[in-house]
Amino acid sequence: MLVYDVIIAGAGPAGTMLAAELRLHYVRVLVLERDTEPVSAARIVSLQIRSLEILAMRGLLDRIRAHGRQRPAGAYFAAIDKPAPPHLDTAHGYLLGVRQPVLVDLLEQHAITLGAEVRRGAAVTGFDQDPDGVTVALADGSRVRARYLVGCDGGRSSVRKILGVGFPGEPARFDTLMGEVRSDLDPGGIAARVAEIRRSRPRFGFDPIGAGAYRVLIHEVPVGDHREPPTAEDFREHLRAVAGTDFGVHAVGWSSRFGDATRLADSYRVGRVLLAGDAAHIHPPIGGQGLNLGLQDAVNLGWKLAAEVHGRASDTLLDTYESERRPVAAEVLAATRAQVALLSPGPGAEALRRLFTELMDLDEVNRHLLERMTGIGIRYDCGPGPDLLGRRLPDPDGRFHPVMHRGRGLLVDRTGTLTAGAWSDRVDRLGDRDPGPSLLVRPDGHVAWIGAEQQTLDVHLAHWFGRAEVHSAV
Repeated sequence: MLVYDVIIAGAGPAGTMLAAELRLHYVRVLVLERDTEPVSAARIVSLQIRSLEILAMRGLLDRIRAHGRQRPAGAYFAAIDKPAPPHLDTAHGYLLGVRQPVLVDLLEQHAITLGAEVRRGAAVTGFDQDPDGVTVALADGSRVRARYLVGCDGGRSSVRKILGVGFPGEPARFDTLMGEVRSDLDPGGIAARVAEIRRSRPRFGFDPIGAGAYRVLIHEVPVGDHREPPTAEDFREHLRAVAGTDFGVHAVGWSSRFGDATRLADSYRVGRVLLAGDAAHIHPPIGGQGLNLGLQDAVNLGWKLAAEVHGRASDTLLDTYESERRPVAAEVLAATRAQVALLSPGPGAEALRRLFTELMDLDEVNRHLLERMTGIGIRYDCGPGPDLLGRRLPDPDGRFHPVMHRGRGLLVDRTGTLTAGAWSDRVDRLGDRDPGPSLLVRPDGHVAWIGAEQQTLDVHLAHWFGRAEVHSAV
């Protein structure tokens, strides 16, 4: 007998967000995490506009925002300092910096509150799938079974490796060292030296975060052992190489080392096993898109996998997870490669950077790059139709997101006559007086249908929300 419907390997942001999405649809979920304790590295992660909209759509944004720091949208692309273009169609036109342990804990508690089970110290060592499910072997010798397995276990994903899915791309050429350090030197002198270094190395960071405390970021360090965090001596050595001074660094609060490998999984699904987040794609953290990409994977996959578990998905619904999300990841990897080129030292890169800086004074260019970097420009293939079809539903006035906290679809009826009918158990209806056609919105916030006729609406309800539940009158 199956105890679980879905097993998720990895309790990071993508894994816990996916667990919560599945629980909104009453899917029995087990999250397996190989580490015995939650992540402790206190590095700041950046939540971008589309992720903020998703969190608002699930009623999570206010509690996460209380632990973060906002800054205006802009300077996304290659850290080129340009403000966001005017009149963005969002209520969340800013970037939110949150400490990673705080975000991970909030998402995990959200999933647990909804009924997900999280088991730590449970490393996946193998699995076998058959027509009915997946049997997962754990490091302690035990086995668990579910209908589906999703690997959200990071760039070194055990699930992906056991599955045998290729992970082509470029290996790491350099590492980046990041951390919080202490220095007792004159802050003014440090700031002057940092400003001088950034003329030729715009990615270099040694920024004050408190009295005598600094957040340091050093790129293009020789590749090292990622299992060992950098020490104070490591920072001093590489600061001297890059800056000509070690800035008097004498203590490290937290630190991490990561490479600039860029890879994309050949497939996001093989039978009953799927990949999401860094297990499916990795890239240098330039532009801060990695975590955001994983959250958006989870929200795209959750409702589709739930429909499959409950036996009411159309034949092709689960396939749209890969057909929609893999091209998005490919675009992010391409944008990251472009930014690496722009931020590299040397006269050629400096010339390119000056050219892009000038081009981004054009509103159309700036807007295109911001929409691409923040995820608000994504358009899925939902068939022919107006430009809004397949795009996320903007909600600058906050009318729609509160209705979507339960992870259901949304019918925005502007005729006063349309209904979700036999799909009302998974699609909510909202009357709206704005002019224009009515909209069918998927649980991930993307517009799946635009029109005014019940007959065509029913066709799209069946396509996206599966077999209808017809309830007889009592």
